[in-house]
Amino acid sequence: MNNVNLIGNLTRDPELRYSTGANQTAVCRFTIAVNDGYGDKQRTSFIPIVVFNKQAENCDRYLAKGRRVAITGRIQTGSYEKDGRTVYTTDVIASNVEFLSSGQQGQGQGQGGFGQQASFESQPAPQAPAQGAPTEIDVPGGFTSLQDDDIPF
Repeated sequence: MNNVNLIGNLTRDPELRYSTGANQTAVCRFTIAVNDGYGDKQRTSFIPIVVFNKQAENCDRYLAKGRRVAITGRIQTGSYEKDGRTVYTTDVIASNVEFLSSGQQGQGQGQGGFGQQASFESQPAPQAPAQGAPTEIDVPGGFTSLQDDDIPF
């Protein structure tokens, strides 16, 4: 089974083109940065994404550098000749693109779909909680506060 699920931020604005021929198909390309690990072991991968048809036009219209997206698709490899050398490619062909960040495009004005900033800009330092208020913690999966009643087990 060839299935990929990714969440990341666009590294640049999408590029929309149309195929040649009688049936012009919209093709949108962009790259997302996906973080893996945490702390000193964190690394970033840059994944090229290709989207087709109406969804490609929507990506071009509504996405911009820094916007957070969730991608569902498949991996496709290929190759081509350039200057007598074979160049190998690996792309993710998106079947679904979900726009996670809100607010102004690419400016980090909104929150990402998982409680993270929508751009690469650093987040402000957290404020100390008020007396008696639940403690704010950063838990993967988007929970922002945790109380004993919230734990499902």
